[in-house]
Amino acid sequence: MTQEQTAITLPGGQYYYGTGRRKTTIARVRLYPGSGNYLINERPYLEIFTRPLHQNRLRLPFEAAELMGNFDVYAKVAGGGVSAWADAIAHGIARALLSYEEKLRPALRKAGLLTRDPRIKERKKPGLKRARKAPQYTKR
Repeated sequence: MTQEQTAITLPGGQYYYGTGRRKTTIARVRLYPGSGNYLINERPYLEIFTRPLHQNRLRLPFEAAELMGNFDVYAKVAGGGVSAWADAIAHGIARALLSYEEKLRPALRKAGLLTRDPRIKERKKPGLKRARKAPQYTKR
């Protein structure tokens, strides 16, 4: 789909950008001055994030910075699953808020939103069934 064919178009003007990551997920987040709408991959966030846990995770950076309802969030996310998407978008929002106002760093740091979660799946090793699971040992 091209930009002209989409029902929802991005607003013009200045925006604040942040990249968020979690496992194999990468979220590219833009914050536009607005009323608190969220568009994730050109869809409303309630279609993608049906669990309240994930919805709250997206709101957390704004609550920590005390800026609820001041920005519209537009994000493109690829890779991983829904939980990783929520964490990557929250990380991206926090980084975008830093480009808006550097004074928000202590509040976002205290909420744990600026630290990238480095955990990834461990690679499979030769001679093992998975990363650490070995074949069953038989004595006789």
